[in-house]
Amino acid sequence: MAASAATKSLLRLSYTSPDIFPLLPSAASSSTLCLSFRSCSIETCFLGIHLANPACSKIPALRTRSTGRGLRIEAVARPTILVAEKLGEAGLGLLREFANVDCSYNLSPEELCVKISLCDALIVRSGTKVTQEVFEASKGRLKVVGRAGVGIDNVDLQAATESGCLVVNAPTANTVAAAEHGIALLTAMARNVAQADASMKAGKWQRNKYVGVSLVGKTLAVMGFGKVGSEVARRARGLGMHVIAHDPYAPADRARAVGVDLVSFDEAISTADFISLHMPLTPTTAKIFNDETFAKLKKGVRIINVARGGVIDEDALVRALDNGTVAQAALDVFTVEPPPKDSKLVIHENVIVTPHLGASTVEAQEGVAVEIAEAVIGALKGELAATAVNAPMVPAEVLSELASYVILAEKLGRLAVQLVAGGSGIKGVKVVYTSARDPDDLDTRILRAMITKGIIEPISSVFVNIVNADYTAKQRGLRISEERIFRDTSPEIPLDSIQIHLSNVESKFASALSDAGDITVEGRVKDGIPRLTLVGSFSVDVSLEGNVILCRNTDQPGNIGRVGRILGEQNVNISFMSVGRTAPRKQAIMTIGVDEEPNKETLRKIGETPTIEEFVFLKL
Repeated sequence: MAASAATKSLLRLSYTSPDIFPLLPSAASSSTLCLSFRSCSIETCFLGIHLANPACSKIPALRTRSTGRGLRIEAVARPTILVAEKLGEAGLGLLREFANVDCSYNLSPEELCVKISLCDALIVRSGTKVTQEVFEASKGRLKVVGRAGVGIDNVDLQAATESGCLVVNAPTANTVAAAEHGIALLTAMARNVAQADASMKAGKWQRNKYVGVSLVGKTLAVMGFGKVGSEVARRARGLGMHVIAHDPYAPADRARAVGVDLVSFDEAISTADFISLHMPLTPTTAKIFNDETFAKLKKGVRIINVARGGVIDEDALVRALDNGTVAQAALDVFTVEPPPKDSKLVIHENVIVTPHLGASTVEAQEGVAVEIAEAVIGALKGELAATAVNAPMVPAEVLSELASYVILAEKLGRLAVQLVAGGSGIKGVKVVYTSARDPDDLDTRILRAMITKGIIEPISSVFVNIVNADYTAKQRGLRISEERIFRDTSPEIPLDSIQIHLSNVESKFASALSDAGDITVEGRVKDGIPRLTLVGSFSVDVSLEGNVILCRNTDQPGNIGRVGRILGEQNVNISFMSVGRTAPRKQAIMTIGVDEEPNKETLRKIGETPTIEEFVFLKL
């Protein structure tokens, strides 16, 4: 790092967390540190510090920000992730590269509430209850809960949403493992494998007692045709079974593609020889298999459950087994896990059981660990999560395609709300999307959420994200309507424009009012960059970045120079400038982008410029 005076350069680092100071060389005695380095990249310079002081491994990265006086480099403190249940090493490795990881297993509810206030993320499996008390104890710090698996019935989604905490799961990595376990239980039950094994180990040879049933030609009802259910159906058809399914949300064409008929609930349970359960545990499905349901089954039916124990009334199942309605059951999940040692269901001679092994393969465990680690890290980075369960569920390819429009949507919302005069309550928001695509091919839920965020956050103390945006809007009486207009442009581009109208409000910048009296702003994405293209009835074309000054002025020579000179005298750097006008020598809108926020004196001088009729400063 040493260099001669002639070749030295100074780099000023500004740190956002006092915890970082002790990790740096002794020269860092304050919140800033001046370093000398030869001509090299910023990354190389920081690498020198990092290698010289291993403790700096606690700092994950530098964030750079351009200022009027040079480049500010901010070291960002690492987040803390609490892993409350065992996770595969592959996933833990990814987490440790990004964050401080606290692996604390078998925490009591009280212990979890104490720890959670120091954590930015929490990862659990099915054994940890993430209740409203947990979210309250986090005091707003908890940003994401990761469920290493599919089911999320152990997480209070309403409490998570209200607190703005994203909940993500890992729905794909253990799909095959769970389906294979379902088939394993199906075949083991049909041929009495577990009972015959126990009999032989007890020194007996009982061939006649353990005569099984064949699967070929039998009807299997798959209750819940999601990822696991559909994989079970594929494998069962390979065994020669006739497969039907019930799922009120599954598309019929997807079922037909694998040779499965979708039928009603009653038809499925009354005609099946085997029933395989793959439904989530919800208030609707809790104990859905009860005495009333068992009375409708074909006598001698066999049941497999690798989904959730709570969907079966276990006492009712014991009665159905005893009276012969259900010939056998194969269970991997239970209402209470582990079940009581004296459970009549577990010890029943016609029941085979496993201790929740559906996802327990080496491959699945590592896959789930990696999938949930990537989802949690992405969420902490502010990326949109395709596996979010309490936010708009948008496929990954759609998220990628709409990335620039998501930024545009939030910034338009922020700009629109800053145009509202103080005291005007915003109640009605209309969003107009123009596109060449069919409305069914345009998923705007994530865009609506980000517009809501942009409108609410600047005027409230609430942190708004895509998780709680709709909830927060509803709580504040904000009504958001959406309209889609066809425009004959390229269907390769998802959106031509987004336009926001705020109705029945006063504007601090009269030119932002449309002919209908609404505050109106419009934006487009050009070459991947969000741009403002309309304010009121004035066309503009400026990048939505940094800060913006909007000026309405008489269209005549010298306006740009006058305002530019005022800003220059105060060392306010102009990043761009655009002028939109109704006609030559009439009224015009001058849009000026600035890197720094002008002080009150600078803004006063702009307002006193004779040709400036009105202006407004906006933070984006």
